[in-house]
Amino acid sequence: MSKDKNIQKESNSVPPQGTGLSSFETLKENSNYLRGTIQESLKDPLTGSIKADDQLLIKFHGTYQQQDRDLDDERKRQKLEPLYSFLIRVRVPGGVTTAQQWLALDGLADKYADKALKLTTRQAFQFHGVLKRNLKTTIKEINQSLLDTIAACGDVNRNVMSSANPFESAVHGEVAEDAKRISAHLTPQTSAYHEIWLDGELVGGGEKDFEPLYGKTYLPRKFKTAIAIPPRNDTDVLSNDLGFIAIVEKGKLVGYNLTVGGGMAFTFGNNATYPRVADVVGFFPKEKIVDVAEAVLIFQRDHGNRSERKNARLKYTIDRLGLDFFRAEIERIKGIKFEPVKPYKFETLGDKYGWTKSEDGLWHYGVFVEGGKLVDKNGYHPKTAIREIAKIHEGTFILTGNQNVVIAQVSETKKPKIEAILKKYKVINADKLSSLRQNSIACAALPLCGLAFAEAERYLPTLVDKIDKILEANGLLKTPISIRMTGCSNGCGRPFLAEIGLVGKAPGRYNLYLGASFTGERLNKLYKEMLSEEQIVEALTPILADYAQSKEAAEHFGDFVIRKGYVKATTHGTNFHD
Repeated sequence: MSKDKNIQKESNSVPPQGTGLSSFETLKENSNYLRGTIQESLKDPLTGSIKADDQLLIKFHGTYQQQDRDLDDERKRQKLEPLYSFLIRVRVPGGVTTAQQWLALDGLADKYADKALKLTTRQAFQFHGVLKRNLKTTIKEINQSLLDTIAACGDVNRNVMSSANPFESAVHGEVAEDAKRISAHLTPQTSAYHEIWLDGELVGGGEKDFEPLYGKTYLPRKFKTAIAIPPRNDTDVLSNDLGFIAIVEKGKLVGYNLTVGGGMAFTFGNNATYPRVADVVGFFPKEKIVDVAEAVLIFQRDHGNRSERKNARLKYTIDRLGLDFFRAEIERIKGIKFEPVKPYKFETLGDKYGWTKSEDGLWHYGVFVEGGKLVDKNGYHPKTAIREIAKIHEGTFILTGNQNVVIAQVSETKKPKIEAILKKYKVINADKLSSLRQNSIACAALPLCGLAFAEAERYLPTLVDKIDKILEANGLLKTPISIRMTGCSNGCGRPFLAEIGLVGKAPGRYNLYLGASFTGERLNKLYKEMLSEEQIVEALTPILADYAQSKEAAEHFGDFVIRKGYVKATTHGTNFHD
């Protein structure tokens, strides 16, 4: 066990705001290190659901209870309980999986889930539609593939993201390894996961467990971490609580610029909540990355708001206490002093599609996966295509933060065979799509997400079809513009960093946000509220026509709408609602 004074004994911070702990804090305190009554709930044969408290605790184990809202009315008529099922999120640090792991997960999707692999915006896999009776078996088999689900959700450090660009940077592998080291170091130590899902032995005697880093109540709220390698900000690094911007000099990774306080979620009607782009704090040598990650997590553990969950993310802690206090605390916790920020430049937040050759002579193929939903449907079989490729592939697969996948490290001899499979199954050549569609993201939303007010994944492709017609009429089909849609304001698809952001507020109605940067460094701003599809198209048509006619050389759409006064620039999360 570490002798670090900050992790030698468990620390549960006094609430910095409010009059007491939230009920969730009490639940965590009394959960016996995330056990609760999960095992008993799983064994109850009378319902497809689990107990309410266990629904909260089970998130820390990487799964959410959901219900198919499309079937609610029919099941009520039949006097049946809702069709409950579970989302399982597979943690994949840096998004890197082996071909064998891909095949294992592909098979589990067919066997226990809805036959689809959902590629998330955090480089993870998700299974949807897993029934309670299959939940333990599915998680057990995921672990047999040498992947896991612990800490994929909950008030802990979640899946650590890393740039998916081996074709573009010689340091990709080194940075991906740093992502894995951070992930391993910040993983909860409770043995509850092994007891519940892997039939591990109960820890004997007294207190059943010990969390040297997190303590009994873990963090005040979720904690997201990402690494980006300029010039590509494909992880949206500034949307994370904790971020690292790789600094490369003369082809060598020398260190990182630290970023803190990013986060996308806010609550409609509550202007004390807001999305926020992270602050870039300073530079440090690469050897210290795990220590820095731990120190920032400890800072949030001890100073985050445990009274009000809506204001519990690190972004609010930073705004309340200030960066000077933050720097002083990091120095106190780990003795780390930051150097001035090193220069860097982001050029895009998108992915590279098709074949690209890296400096080591290997090839990489970027596959476009619309909405991250890899499924065989309506005569199109991309899931089967990737499965067949995995059977012969000697390299890895890399999930991207834009819900796509890179078939990575392909040799010259294997390249023709993979090309033949892509051709056989008519896998979409992204270069034939509009740049808007190439730069689109949609969260899962309806019918399974209980937070969604409106469609996203099932609807965005149709809306893009309509917007593409406007783009074509104005000669903009190949002009890079980012568009993102979510079913609510929790921001899973990072809509507030899209040049065109659409956030569901009611069935068939969306708030339209404009003015984010194409590099993920500036938030957008509300343009119009509660728009129908017809109104969205009506609102965008004259603005896109104006952009085609009046844009300056190399001017991105998000910059243009600010210059022309359609919206004001959001310079900080605290003026997002202005």
